[in-house]
Amino acid sequence: MIYRFGVFEFDADAGRLSKNGRFLALEPQPARALARLLLRAGTVVSRDELREAVWGSDIHVDFDRGLAYCLSQIRSALGDSGDNPRFVQTLPRKGYKFIAPLTQEIDPVTSAPDAAVGARIHTRHAVNRAVTAIGLLTVLAGLGWLVLSLVPSRTSPLVVAVSVFDNESGRPEYDRLVAGLSDLVVERLTNIEPSRLAIVGNAAVLRQRRNLRNLSAVKAALDADYVILGQLQDAEAGLRFISHFIRLSDQTHLKATRLSFPNGDLSGLEAAVVQEADRVIRANVLN
Repeated sequence: MIYRFGVFEFDADAGRLSKNGRFLALEPQPARALARLLLRAGTVVSRDELREAVWGSDIHVDFDRGLAYCLSQIRSALGDSGDNPRFVQTLPRKGYKFIAPLTQEIDPVTSAPDAAVGARIHTRHAVNRAVTAIGLLTVLAGLGWLVLSLVPSRTSPLVVAVSVFDNESGRPEYDRLVAGLSDLVVERLTNIEPSRLAIVGNAAVLRQRRNLRNLSAVKAALDADYVILGQLQDAEAGLRFISHFIRLSDQTHLKATRLSFPNGDLSGLEAAVVQEADRVIRANVLN
C-alpha cells in the first residue's frame, strides 16, 4: 500500500518514506509505527496497538522508551511537532492519531493489452519483493534478539533531576524567588505520571552552585536519565530566564527555552517556568 500526504509518500510494504521523490532515512521500527498510524488514519491508535504492530506480542522491550523513540523519529522525518502537530497528534492516555489528509493506492498492475501477462509480471515482482523483505526481516529479527539479550529491559520509572535554579542577574533580592522556582517545578512534575516518572529535587548534588555542578556526578549519584537546569539573567530590555532540559547519558540538550521579562517585571515568572517544564516533559519523555 502506498500512502501520499503533502509532499510525502510512504510505501508501507517496503517501509520507505520519501519527500518530493527523495528517500528519507527511517528505521524499521518507526516505519512499522508509521504504517499502522496511516492504516488507521483519522482514528485513535492505542499504545497497546502500536506495541503489537511494532514489536509483536513475543518480544519484551522497554516499550515506553521504544515507543517514544519511534514517535520522535517519525516527527523528525516529517518535520512535525508534538506541540503543534500537522501529521501525528498525541492524545494523552489514549494514543496517537494521524490527522493529515492522505490518499492511498495499491501498487498498480500494468494495464497492457494482455492483462494476464501484466498481472503475472506484477505478481512475480511482488513475490520477489516479499522474499527480499522476509530475508531482511530475518536478519533484523536476529540482530534485535541479540541486542535484547545483551541490554536488559528497564521497567523502573525514568528519573528526572531538577537542579536548584541560579540567580545570575546580580540582584540578590531575587535569590529566594529563583531558588524556590525549582521546588515549584518538582511539585508540578511529580503529579504528571508517577508510575512512569521519578522526580528528584532535594539531593545534595543538585544544590551545588552552577560553577561546581557536575552533570556526570548528577547521573552517577541519582542514576538519573534527565536533568532540568535554569538561570535568571540580566538582559538589555529587562530580565530573562533560560531553562535547559538535558539527557544525561550523553549530556545532549533536548530543549533550551528563553523566557523574556521586559522592564524586569517578574509577575508571570513562576507560572511560565512551571508550564514550560511540564510541556517539555510531556513532549520529550512521555510521548
